[in-house]
Amino acid sequence: MDPVKAVEMVDENTICVAAILGSTLNGEFEDVKFLNDRLLEKNKQTGWDTPIHVDAAIGGFIAPFIYPELEWDFRLPLVKSINVSGHKYGLVYAGIGWDIWRSEEDLPEELIFHIKYLGADQPTFTLNFSTGSRYRNVMENCHENAMVLKQGLEKTGRFNIVSKDDGVPLVAFSLKDSKRNDEFEVAEMLRRFGWIVPAYTMPADAQHVTVLRVVIREDFSRTLAERLVLDITKVLHELDSMSSKLLAAAQHNGKNGKKTDMETQREVATYWKKFVSDIKTNRNKIC
Repeated sequence: MDPVKAVEMVDENTICVAAILGSTLNGEFEDVKFLNDRLLEKNKQTGWDTPIHVDAAIGGFIAPFIYPELEWDFRLPLVKSINVSGHKYGLVYAGIGWDIWRSEEDLPEELIFHIKYLGADQPTFTLNFSTGSRYRNVMENCHENAMVLKQGLEKTGRFNIVSKDDGVPLVAFSLKDSKRNDEFEVAEMLRRFGWIVPAYTMPADAQHVTVLRVVIREDFSRTLAERLVLDITKVLHELDSMSSKLLAAAQHNGKNGKKTDMETQREVATYWKKFVSDIKTNRNKIC
């Protein structure tokens, strides 16, 4: 926009002049201060009070931090309202944005809705121009990545999947055989690879079931799902190797190898606790 030509077009029917802080075509900031100065002169000559609205959908979260000396906002007397889009540089989901007015007097009362269902009068002003299409894509992608993780775990042959396909996009799974190692040990070993996977027992009447759970969010990509399966497979191999060594050591220390199963299990548990403790003390040291 040419500020000079824009001010020339202003007449008694002009609601406001809108300046763009960040063109979608080339990213340029229009000169809001120059526009403000020219419009002040015309308002003084005509007796009008034509204000400025700044469309800062793109630049509203950029200019204050990179160009703090740039005057485009309420520092200019004619700027009465500013809109910003959260989903561009505001770092939030699509469809979220804000309109900001210089003062309450600049927002016409007829545009405000008054709601009282929470027990007190709450004025609100809402504009909704977005659609839910992006959310459908996000959620479908989350579900697909959950299925990738689930199928990868099933291929190992070591886990029972206890979550449902038609629920929240998460995968809850438990070991088919937990005689030697349990889910808590798997979770502890996964920390070495940078994963924090919660392990917990189920509620009352199912306390004997322990599960690991992975919640799939938008930033959990298919690549991450495949990597997690690979890391879980590595952990299983390490646990199998350690269990075999610990069991052999426990049996060797017995009297002629004739210890009871209970005694052997207790010794394996003792060795295992020491092994896990060593990992916690120095995660880079793997026996």
